[in-house]
Formats: sequence, structure tokens, C-alpha cells
Amino acid sequence: MIIPAPYWAPYLDQVRLSGGTPVIVPCPQNNGFKLRADDLRTAITARTRWLIINNPVNPSGAVYSAGELSAIAAVLLQHPDIWILADGLYEHMVFGGIPAPTLAAIEPRLRPRTLTISGVAKSYAMMGWRVGYAAGPSALIRAMTTVQSQTTNGASSISQAAAVAALNGPQELLSERASVLRSKRDLFGEIVNDCVGLSCEPPEGTFYLLIACAGVIGKRSPDGKLIATDRDFAAYLLDHADLVVVAGEDFGLSPYIRVSFANPTSTIEEAGRRLQRACDALR
Repeated sequence: MIIPAPYWAPYLDQVRLSGGTPVIVPCPQNNGFKLRADDLRTAITARTRWLIINNPVNPSGAVYSAGELSAIAAVLLQHPDIWILADGLYEHMVFGGIPAPTLAAIEPRLRPRTLTISGVAKSYAMMGWRVGYAAGPSALIRAMTTVQSQTTNGASSISQAAAVAALNGPQELLSERASVLRSKRDLFGEIVNDCVGLSCEPPEGTFYLLIACAGVIGKRSPDGKLIATDRDFAAYLLDHADLVVVAGEDFGLSPYIRVSFANPTSTIEEAGRRLQRACDALR
């Protein structure tokens, strides 16, 4: 299964649990953290059976445009044995005014082999309700139902009713929340870009910043510890600034860290002050 990196870390184990082999395709910052059609074409072999594509992308916040997905679709049309898992969990958490497009919508000829998944956790802030959903070919959905029925019980009736209310209720809150998140993105991004050794590009969606930290690699903390990797930097921030970040290594791309800006403005400002002090203290 082809998985673009940076990726949501559980994809790897999900593939392995199903008996597959993850094939990672790096998507560096100069490609916008997005899979290019040419790179997909190069990664495909006779053994390729699936492609996972996440739009918007967790952890980078990148959003594939309709044109970019069309180019990817053109490659997939040449390989009729490859299925597509289109993860759209953050589809409404975008800053361009319209939901992120999906492959099935961009190229209807791919629908017979596309599984589109989403849920209410992110867009409707219902993480604890544990409700997701999928749309795809009926034979695949029946097989998924069979597996699901033997591994977990169904979502509770309360969770189902809450999800129906969220999906069928007023949707104005989605654009309102996106506007609020955009202002927080801009605030945190400005703070990060003022930190010595750090830089980031404003993401087009989600509520994450993927921060390049190459500028701190090779430095030492005040107690003399070498910052050799992004994981070292994450540990340093936890120990010296009480900041919790995730190392880019966990998403298949280093040296980066991921932070969330889905927090109160006062928390973002305080986190920014701590981040700046921590970077200033490195030598």
C-alpha cells in the first residue's frame, strides 16, 4: 500500500495488521508536503494494491487542489487494480472557503474502487463520540461490516443520534470555526517564524503546524545535551519548556515537529513565549 509521507502514523500499523506492506513515498516541503503524480507513478509496482490519500493532510495541513487530484487520478486510471482509500476527516477544516475535494468527486471513474472515509470528530469537535463513516462499493462495505461486527460493537445509540444531529443541523459553524482557526494559525505561525532555528509555512487546512527545525539540530541545551534529531528537540521542549510536541519522525518526515493551534489564544501566546525562550537558550 502506497502511503505519502508525512502521514498519520497509525496508517502503517493498520496496513501491517491487514497483511499489507507500507510503501512510503516522501513528499517534502518543496512539494507542498503533497504527493506528485510523477512520484506516485514511480512508486507503483505489480504488487501495489492500494493508495492512501489524506486531504487535508494530517500532519502538515496541506490541501490537494482539484487539479492536483486530477493528475493523481490520471495515473490511477492507468492501473485498474489499485484501490484508493481517501481519508477526508478534516474536509471542512480548510481556509480556502470550500471543503477539500475528494478523488471520487474529481474523477467519477474511480468511484468503483474508492473508499471515502470521514467522521464527526474533527469538523464537529466530537472526538469522544467515536463516530466515523465510509462510502464505497457495496461489496467492500459488506466485507468491512463483517470484520467490524467481529471486532467491536456498534457505536452507541446516543453517539449515532448526536452524529445525525451534527451532520443534518445548521452548518454555519463550520465556516465560523475555520475562520477562528485561521486567525490562530496566523498568530502561531508568526510566533514560530520569529523563533531562532524554526520556520513554518501556513497550512491550508486542519489545525496543525508542521514546523521545520533543521536550524536547531546540532545545537546543545543549557545542560549540554546534543539536539541531534527532531525527537531530541521534542524531548528538550518537554523537559525545559513544558511544551508537548510530536516529532516529525513519527510522521515519516524529519527534521520537523508538529504542534496544534486548536487552543485558546492565551494558550497559544504562552506556548509561543516558551518556545522562543527554549530556542534562545540553545547554543
